[in-house]
Amino acid sequence: MESTHTPPGPAPTAIARWATDAVPPAQRLDYWISAICEGFLEMDVSARLDPGFRASLEAAPLGPLVVNRVSGSAQDVYRTPRAVAQSRDNFYYLLRKSDVPWHAAQAGREARLLPGDMLLVDSRFCYEFHFPLTANTLSIELPPAWLEAWLPQPMAQLGRRIDGQSGWGLTLSSFVHQLSPEVAASPPLPGALMADQLGALLALATGNAAVGDAGEAASAPGLQALARRVRERLQQRHAEPGLTAGAIAADLGVSERTLHRCLAQGGATFGQCLVDCRMAVARRLLDDPRFDRLTGAEIGRRVGLADASHFIRQCRRQFGATPGELRRRR
Repeated sequence: MESTHTPPGPAPTAIARWATDAVPPAQRLDYWISAICEGFLEMDVSARLDPGFRASLEAAPLGPLVVNRVSGSAQDVYRTPRAVAQSRDNFYYLLRKSDVPWHAAQAGREARLLPGDMLLVDSRFCYEFHFPLTANTLSIELPPAWLEAWLPQPMAQLGRRIDGQSGWGLTLSSFVHQLSPEVAASPPLPGALMADQLGALLALATGNAAVGDAGEAASAPGLQALARRVRERLQQRHAEPGLTAGAIAADLGVSERTLHRCLAQGGATFGQCLVDCRMAVARRLLDDPRFDRLTGAEIGRRVGLADASHFIRQCRRQFGATPGELRRRR
């Protein structure tokens, strides 16, 4: 019989919040400018000064990244030379709007974006965003060292529309759409692993996944052989909680970018391969009567999923049934 006790998961991270509803209408724009300067970077904002102006910002870390959600009225945002000069810290940002078109400019390029499209900007340079109807945007803060490990030439992507309607851009857009400060505060997988997923998809969507590391399995046969080694190593180490692509890449003596590239060649991601490996082992244990003395939670722990509720969700997703139902069907 399965235990109904679920071990507590990691405590959720606090979500930082700013909202103009906290101040009178006449002070909201000034408050909002101060809020984004505190929560993001030094920026200027222009908007209609009317009682209907509202805006909010929520933010939470996800591994090395920060997931920010902006909601609010129409506005124009400017990163000026003065603001760039005053900033001590700088980041890349990946932006996505789901509701209405908008447009932006950076690095001498202008981009007109549809719902679902994405844009990469660098806070070390001036930019401008124009939100004619709403400012509802998901913005992911990317440390320069982290992004530059995924994109060999990020400058070439600044101010360019990343098509969120087809190909790898659609896959990236769908992944980003699932992110929120709430997900970042209590992630379904380790934050570093989810950040790896984002980096790999961003490299694929911008066409940089084809740029290999010197001397590292550059040929198609070499990548196929490396993918087999990655899967073999996952079979050996899948039970380690919090296992990341970086750990496997270091184990194999390759870069993370090459590891993700070899899997992407076969249409897979590291996270997908890790989950598939863990759940295949879990299914074997659930199908074997010798392991009936183990609770479902213990089976999950043995395959690297310490959160029992997360293991149950994965069973439903992979097999259409809970661990207990799978045993009864047997």
